[in-house]
Amino acid sequence: MSHEKNTKRRIAVLGSTGSIGTQALDVIREHPETFEVYALTANNQVERLIQQAREFLPEMVVIANENHYARLKEGLHDLPVKVWAGSEAIAQVVEAAPIDMVLTAMVGYSGLKPTIHAIKAGKMIALANKETLVIAGELITRLISEYKTPLLPVDSEHSAIFQCLTGEKDNAIEKIILTASGGPFRHFSQEQLKQVTKKEALQHPNWNMGAKVTIDSASLMNKGFEMIEARWLFGVPPERIEVLIHPQSIIHSMVQFEDASVKAQLGVPDMRIPIQYAMAYPHRLPSGFERLNFSKYAALTFEKPDTSRFRNLDFAFEAIRLGGNMPCILNAANEIAVAAFLQDKTGFLTMSDIIEKTMQAVPFIVSPSLDDYIQTNNEARAKAEEMLKVLHF
Repeated sequence: MSHEKNTKRRIAVLGSTGSIGTQALDVIREHPETFEVYALTANNQVERLIQQAREFLPEMVVIANENHYARLKEGLHDLPVKVWAGSEAIAQVVEAAPIDMVLTAMVGYSGLKPTIHAIKAGKMIALANKETLVIAGELITRLISEYKTPLLPVDSEHSAIFQCLTGEKDNAIEKIILTASGGPFRHFSQEQLKQVTKKEALQHPNWNMGAKVTIDSASLMNKGFEMIEARWLFGVPPERIEVLIHPQSIIHSMVQFEDASVKAQLGVPDMRIPIQYAMAYPHRLPSGFERLNFSKYAALTFEKPDTSRFRNLDFAFEAIRLGGNMPCILNAANEIAVAAFLQDKTGFLTMSDIIEKTMQAVPFIVSPSLDDYIQTNNEARAKAEEMLKVLHF
C-alpha cells in the first residue's frame, strides 16, 4: 500500500467505542500514514465518542441514541465535524463518497442495515459484526455478488481461514476447523453452570472482548455464530465445519484440503492482528504486537465441545441446517437472553432454554425477504421476552 497522503485508506468505524472499534483505532493510531478516520459512530458512549473525535478529527460522527445528540454537539462545537444522531444516520453515513472502507464493529442486529447500505454503495467492508451474516447470510451474500463488494473478515477465526485460503484458488475445501477457547466454564458440571454469575462469565481466559461477545463465548453461542458466518463467507455447508476446543487460543482456525493437508494460522490472542490484516489487505503492515514464542507453550491441545452442557452450539447448527429465518430467530432470542443475564434477570443455563423455546415458537419462513427478517427479529424478541418471564432460574 502506498504511503502517500492522498492514497490513505479512509475508514468509517461503526461502533468505534466498543472493543473492536477501540482496537481498530489503535491500529490507525499506529499507522497514520496509511489510514485516515473519515467517520465514527457509537450507540451510547457519548463521552468516549467525543474524546475519539477530538483526537482523530473525522469528517462526521454519529450517535445512535438520539438522547445524546445535544451532548455530542456541545462536546464538538469548536471543531469542523458534522454531528448526526439516529440509526438511520449511521446507515446513510456509510454511503459517503470519500469512504474507502467501512469497519462494521457494531454489536448484534444493529449492524445489518448499515452493512447493506455499505454493500450497495460499493464500499470495501471489514466485517466484525458476525450477526449480519447470522441473521441474513443468504441475502448478504447475494448482495455482495450483485454489487461486487469486497468483504474482509475481521473475526480472528475467519481471518485465519481467509489467510489459509490465500493462494489456494480453486483447490476444494474438504473441511473447515473452527477453534474455540472453550471459555471459563469448559470443565464445569451442569450443577456448577446453574450457579455461574455474570462476573465469572465476563472473565474470559484469553481474549479481551466486549460484554456481549464474552458471554456468547462462555456459552459457545459465539462459536455457533462463527460457524454460520463461515458457512456464508466460504461457501462451505455446516456438515463440513468442525468446532474444536483449543484452550491455548494460539491456532485461530484451520482448513483441511482434499489431499489431506491441513493449513493453520497461528498467533497470540490479540484482536489487533486480524483487524490490521483486514484494514490493510492485501498488504501486511509492520506492527509492534507481541510475537508468538513457541517455547512458552509445551503443548497445544484440542478436545470436542460438550453440547450436552453447552447446548447453544447445537442450536446454531440446527438453525443453519433449517435455514430461512431460523438463524435470525436464534440471534434475536440470544440477544434478549444475554441482555437479561447481564442484568441479573436470568441464569446462565436458562439462556439456552429461552433460545430453544423461542426457536420453537416463532413462525418459520423458508425464503425470507428483508422485510421478513425485520418482522422475524421483532417477533422473536417479543417471544423471548415472554419466555424470560415464564422461565424462572
